[in-house]
Amino acid sequence: MILKHDQTLADLRSHIASNGKLSWIGIRPKHQQAMIMPEKAILLENKGIEGDHIAKGSSRKRQVTLIQEEHLPVVSELVNNKTVNPEFLRRNLVVGGINLLALKSEKFSIGECVLEGTGLCHPCSRMEKALGTGGYNAMRGHGGITAIVIRGGTISLGDSVVLLPE
Repeated sequence: MILKHDQTLADLRSHIASNGKLSWIGIRPKHQQAMIMPEKAILLENKGIEGDHIAKGSSRKRQVTLIQEEHLPVVSELVNNKTVNPEFLRRNLVVGGINLLALKSEKFSIGECVLEGTGLCHPCSRMEKALGTGGYNAMRGHGGITAIVIRGGTISLGDSVVLLPE
């Protein structure tokens, strides 16, 4: 693609280098309970992931949480090379190969489902317990994004993550 001088910020935001891939799914049955890590999950329109405690509530902006796969080794380095498993971070989906921040405020698909990025997923104080001293600060800027489910359906490990045109 050749850049033109008259391109707007919206033009630039509508193009990404590559699609991503769903590499991990986590469901939180209850608050602070161990996560379930299936190979497939059902996204419920306007609710979240079936079986996740958030889907039982009425969250309008934080139905699904996503984190960047490439950020896990960075966080590991920032907490003295401790292993950082996705379930420690309490996010629902781990996605690689696409910059999640490019999906904030945008519609995107995962498999047959359509989501819309609603904001940043900031770390909580539980990161200190999960990752040790400095875990909260290690996660700052690496917490991923939140999203709502526009069109539900089934997602599976390996599904493509695609920015949708407006």
